[in-house]
Amino acid sequence: MSGAAARLRHIVVEGPIGVGKTSLARRLGATFGAQLLLEQPQANPFLERFYREPARHALATQMFFLFQRIHQLAELRQLDLFRTHVVGDFLLDKDPLFARLTLADDELRLYEQLYAQLAPSAPAPDLVIYLQAPAQTLVERVARRGLPAEAGISADYLRRLADSYADYFHHYDAAPLLVVNAEHLNPIEREEDYALLVSHVEKMRGRREYFSLAA
Repeated sequence: MSGAAARLRHIVVEGPIGVGKTSLARRLGATFGAQLLLEQPQANPFLERFYREPARHALATQMFFLFQRIHQLAELRQLDLFRTHVVGDFLLDKDPLFARLTLADDELRLYEQLYAQLAPSAPAPDLVIYLQAPAQTLVERVARRGLPAEAGISADYLRRLADSYADYFHHYDAAPLLVVNAEHLNPIEREEDYALLVSHVEKMRGRREYFSLAA
């Protein structure tokens, strides 16, 4: 990875719940010898309540994540990215996606005002890897990992989330983007899948490319 390591000092892996972004970010971090910058959903005291009663707890959940991500990106801005490699599993710019999906109109207006005032300008990554998969695949993966906090996630929410991600990254142009169909890709448990993905990352030169495995 020496050539890619020189170009890709800041990589972000993104995608909806259950698609495997954090696991892939951890593995890429080990490959690159990179510092990890990961979401911390387990630290959000409102998240489990949100999945059970979305309308009641959406604003508190959203605001906690916003402040958490602002704090994490403040740490990123202090790093010397010419000397340090970073792999993360979230884009702050994507945060409003969840707000528009979950908040009532008056709550969304409040959130947007706070976001405009508080959100820092984050450095654009050298590469964003967007993992996508059908909603049913996400449902199956969330059920398989069996986290208590995720027990209340509905299939409808995952469907709407997957659609929102697809729309967001259809228009995304802030950084080079690798769109990965993760329906049949398992880069965590299958070494050959991970090697193929890393090889594609290493060879990537365009602003937008696609990677997919057949069933």
